[in-house]
Amino acid sequence: MTGDEYLRGILGKYAVNAVGAKAAGRGIYPVLQKWSNGYMVSADFSGSLAKGTGISIGTDADIFISVASNTPSTLAEMYGTLYTAVSSAGYPARKQDVSIGTKINGYTIDLVPGKRQSQYGDDHSLYRNKAQTWTQTNIAKHIDYVRQSNRIDEIRILKTWRQLHGLEFPSFYLEMAVIDALRYARVGSLSANVLSALDHFRDKIESVRYIDPANSNNIVSDDCSVAEKRAIARQAASSQAERAWESIVW
Repeated sequence: MTGDEYLRGILGKYAVNAVGAKAAGRGIYPVLQKWSNGYMVSADFSGSLAKGTGISIGTDADIFISVASNTPSTLAEMYGTLYTAVSSAGYPARKQDVSIGTKINGYTIDLVPGKRQSQYGDDHSLYRNKAQTWTQTNIAKHIDYVRQSNRIDEIRILKTWRQLHGLEFPSFYLEMAVIDALRYARVGSLSANVLSALDHFRDKIESVRYIDPANSNNIVSDDCSVAEKRAIARQAASSQAERAWESIVW
């Protein structure tokens, strides 16, 4: 079996049941509508499900909840009351960075509340729970950035690698790093490209800065601590040394 054949088997093994994940996500819509008190503009699937980069051992679906710019609640209040609404409705709830995580019918769902910055457009303000601050982003731009990269399979393999090795490596940061590492690589050379991305993680993840394409003031690479970046580099070096795919992803 070639490396490409093995990795395509891994892609199939960890494929997300998109139909089931979407059905589970839709089940919480009534809770979101009630929580928004009439200010919800939309609640759309975003993140890995929209980008095509999902894996079954990660988050099954992200739902981005856009509320109107004239919503009276502060970002912190929105975040806190969403947590309360989810838990009060009988769902498990956990506070993450910009999302509230929950579990619905066995599917892991992340709920991301954002307030529109103006009456129209896709620029939103998000609350960052870990830093107790806020950031500007544009989820639609993130989705387009990743979907148009031609690196979906490599991203899915490296997300699997991240999960199996227990690394703290936020998804959009990982996606940006893979796209950067493979900027000039041949499309379709899956195993060679994954190894090139691991080279990049080993040699450059601690030094390269990644800037949010939707907000130049948001340094995506700052979402990992120095210790977390060092752990990514160390595991990439270890995986490269193995040279056996069964020890890298399984």
